[in-house]
Amino acid sequence: MKRLLLILLYFSISSSAFAGGYRLSLQGQKSLGMGHTGGAITDSAEVVFFNPAGMTFLQSELDITGGVTPIQGNSAFQNQITQAGAETDNPLGTPINFYAVKKINEQVSYGLGIYTPFGNAVEWEQGWAGSHLLNTIELQTIFIQPSVAYQFNDVLSIGIGVSYVTGNIEFNRNLSTSLADENGVRSNVTIEASGVNAWGYNIGMLARISPTITFGIDYRSKVELEARNEPADFRNIPSSLQNAFPDTTFNADLVLPAEFTLAMAYHFNAHTVVAVDFNRTFWSAYENLNVNFNNSAGTSLNPRNYEDSNIYRLGVQHQIEQFAFRAGVYIDKTPVKPGYFTPEAPRNDSIGITSGLSYAISENWVLDLSYLFLIFDEFDASYDFYQQSGSTIPFSGEYKNTAIAFGFGVQYKI
Repeated sequence: MKRLLLILLYFSISSSAFAGGYRLSLQGQKSLGMGHTGGAITDSAEVVFFNPAGMTFLQSELDITGGVTPIQGNSAFQNQITQAGAETDNPLGTPINFYAVKKINEQVSYGLGIYTPFGNAVEWEQGWAGSHLLNTIELQTIFIQPSVAYQFNDVLSIGIGVSYVTGNIEFNRNLSTSLADENGVRSNVTIEASGVNAWGYNIGMLARISPTITFGIDYRSKVELEARNEPADFRNIPSSLQNAFPDTTFNADLVLPAEFTLAMAYHFNAHTVVAVDFNRTFWSAYENLNVNFNNSAGTSLNPRNYEDSNIYRLGVQHQIEQFAFRAGVYIDKTPVKPGYFTPEAPRNDSIGITSGLSYAISENWVLDLSYLFLIFDEFDASYDFYQQSGSTIPFSGEYKNTAIAFGFGVQYKI
């Protein structure tokens, strides 16, 4: 089982374009084509993630859906005073999703979801101006969610899923703005944790209040990944300080915030549906990213103080024979307060433009495609809480971000 999870984590490396912070909104090709709406849509097993109550409203006895969404995102930085600049060279992200739903009877359905809702992979240029805050970071998470749903009547259903979460993280930064060894190589530290596990849950309600209107509510719980006694590697330490910075272990906690969704879908006719989702992400739980080293380096204090943020989503789907055409848009508000922008997730408000296409190869097989283009506001921002030798050293500049994603998926239903 552990070997399988490590393989899944390897193939779910995530790029640096996210729905605020390190949240990744790429949980299904059909939903992504419609602006990543899904809380009130019941046309595939993607409901396991978006609203498990929708499992009982699926038309098929068995629905299996899976896909991958390669995404490329990059960031550029420039200090307008010193003109110091840098760009990221991020790896191609490949977040995955897999869902399966089986009907037991007219009232009960169960399902399984494997998906990657959080991740981050950022690689800044070697020796750039913000290297004392970050050189590289790679965060990978996998959620494995068995679920069950119960339908009370033709109108109302509820569903719940229990999520087993496993994650890896690797983080490297320089120890200060200037400390280096005798060869002039900057002193740095790498912390790494793998197989960090936790539990969460996903609970939803779906109501078909008329033949044309479906209403959904979904809540995904907060998850806390707790790294304990994981390795910390100090490198290029001056010989005079090597006793102060031996390789050691560290403790740290990372919060994956809770999310609440209100959703509605309106069916104009048998061929056309419009969906609207409102997401509230409780980022205020992400107060800091403190790292406690078990040597004389002590504790690295890194306040974040994110605030709760909203995402507004709109999508449409139109069916023509074997083809389903989709389009969508969403507005994503940043959770980062002024003065807290860091190079690990330097993202301002963004607008996502999406489109999608499905082709029914046969009665049982469907091919799904999706496309996402993220438009970020360019902005001047700073991080005002870096401490060195008892002094606060602000880091500021202009950030520009770009991101594009293409998704591929397959659905099998009987």
